[in-house]
Amino acid sequence: MSEPKTSGPRKGIYFLPSLFTTVGLFFGFFAIIQATLGHYPQAAVAILIAMIMDGLDGRVARWTNTTSDFGKEYDSLVDVIAFGVAPGMLIYFWSLQHMGKAGWLISFAFTAATALRLARFNTITTKENRYFYGLACPPAAAFVGFWVWNFYDAGFVGSELVGFSALITFLMSMLMVSRIKYRSFKDLDPKNRIPFIVLLAIVGTIALISFDPPLVLFVMALAYALSGPIMFVIGRFKGVEQTNVFMEDDETEDEDVEHEQGNVKVLDTKSNSRSE
Repeated sequence: MSEPKTSGPRKGIYFLPSLFTTVGLFFGFFAIIQATLGHYPQAAVAILIAMIMDGLDGRVARWTNTTSDFGKEYDSLVDVIAFGVAPGMLIYFWSLQHMGKAGWLISFAFTAATALRLARFNTITTKENRYFYGLACPPAAAFVGFWVWNFYDAGFVGSELVGFSALITFLMSMLMVSRIKYRSFKDLDPKNRIPFIVLLAIVGTIALISFDPPLVLFVMALAYALSGPIMFVIGRFKGVEQTNVFMEDDETEDEDVEHEQGNVKVLDTKSNSRSE
């Protein structure tokens, strides 16, 4: 008895980019477990590794021409866990639990903002490749994770900084769903030549991180988080036309392209990861 004929080739998933995404999911889940056990530095490092995996999966997909709609959706689901749930639970168990119900509500707000940002990021069409509109989820998660790691390493306990922890968690949530521009660095091609001074800067940064990882990583995350609002304020003073800080979901980001100078590229709508 012959096998039934299929209408076409079987569909599958691309192994290599999905492997990186799955590794990111593992470390996001691992961060949640470590946060519940009170192992806060381990949780922060796990979020950092998940960030690295998130940056690699999309690039690997594009370099190997293995992009897919499945990969894009899978990546977004993983991002909610690794950059929404994990840092939300980390900041809650270290500090916000001392606020009672308000603490877990603020923690939930961070997770909800992450999901809302990812949904907006996946549905809004834009031709601008140099900037994110709103703080991307990975650096927001990094700021929360490194905040905990840095002050835990410095000997603070969460109850001493509960007010500051609530404030920075709320601010990161607002920045994620805002329209403030952040440099995406997607236009930087690692295959291109770079000046020797840039290489020295990279080596110097690695050396600084190895000297005091929690402090240096926290300062780097803080600098990036502040870069968007600072550029926004400078643009206001210079009279540069700015978009609203918040806007409705049915608007697109194409309107801002004409105000930018430099390379403009069309995003691949079927990439494995429109990775933030």
